[in-house]
Amino acid sequence: MRDGGSPAGSSRAMRLDPHALPVQFWAKDAVADGRLRHVELHRERVVVRRSLSGMRMAINMPLAAFAGVGLAVITDEAGAAVAVMLAHKDDDTLNLPLYLAPETDDALAEWRSWGEVLGLPLLVSDDGSDWREVFTQLGALRLGRLRPRRRRRSALRKRRPAILMRRTAGKLTERTPVYRGEREIIARN
Repeated sequence: MRDGGSPAGSSRAMRLDPHALPVQFWAKDAVADGRLRHVELHRERVVVRRSLSGMRMAINMPLAAFAGVGLAVITDEAGAAVAVMLAHKDDDTLNLPLYLAPETDDALAEWRSWGEVLGLPLLVSDDGSDWREVFTQLGALRLGRLRPRRRRRSALRKRRPAILMRRTAGKLTERTPVYRGEREIIARN
């Protein structure tokens, strides 16, 4: 979708392709003139252009200004819809819709895809305003529960042969070739 054109596919859903960045689109804005704002989404930054009371402005924000990619159920006069949004850290009016659809069929796949492409954490909103992380993270590393270390004297120990865990010294026999008086015994390229 370029410059406010129709997205490919169903006309009932708004869908932006995460693998076709940079992308430009129009989004609803309750306080802007004409109730629309123009958004340019790049891999490193977001540019929002809108007009307030006749004054045109452009807001250039790095992608780090956003908390993550959020999944929320929104309701309006048309009914309920599932939205995948770029959630801003400070100002809820700067949240940007990336995917809107009345059905929940593809919303989860879109949500994960946008999070992976932009490198932002996945968020969920219960009431539409507060975002929380679904997965525990430490920076870009997703954490899971700690698993205990396997013990040597456990039931699993008997599944593997113990002989493979031991190393023995080689034995010299009369047939073992011994090279004496040579300077080097390894080949170098």
